[in-house]
Amino acid sequence: MSSKEIALLTRDCYATMVPQGAKIMLQQGMEVTIVQDLGDSFTVNVYGNLARIEGQDAEALGKTPKNPLDELAPDASLEQKIEQQLKNCYDPEIPVNIVDLGLVYERILEPAENNQFNVTIKMTLTAPGCGMGPVIAADVEHKLRAIPEVSEAKVELVFDPPWSRDKMSEAAQLELGVI
Repeated sequence: MSSKEIALLTRDCYATMVPQGAKIMLQQGMEVTIVQDLGDSFTVNVYGNLARIEGQDAEALGKTPKNPLDELAPDASLEQKIEQQLKNCYDPEIPVNIVDLGLVYERILEPAENNQFNVTIKMTLTAPGCGMGPVIAADVEHKLRAIPEVSEAKVELVFDPPWSRDKMSEAAQLELGVI
């Protein structure tokens, strides 16, 4: 989403303060400005503060929840599904997905029972003290568990090697105006 949109909440819903990571309750009828509508979450400005509203609460903003897996062919591989889900995870302050930001370092798939897989993602953050780190990690785990072939999903936050701008894709660098 490139332009800001004002919305009146149609019901109470939880949001996560950015960058602190604290949960708050937004009340029905409250006016918010949607400043980022990417993936399946929304970053809103509420009284001068940023907050993230999850996709399951999209209808409170008058939006329809998205399922990124619906964009793939029915015969998509597990690796393609994982990539699609990861490319729909965003830092609420940055309009670039975590893959193109260069935050995902490793994907580990281990066979489990009944043709299922355990998936571990080793990733970092743009800053080690990022208050949204646990929120982003939980978002990754949630999205991976939504893949039918995944029985367990785990995120390991690592800080070696440290993240730097050179880990971003060229598209991300263009989007953020760093090249």
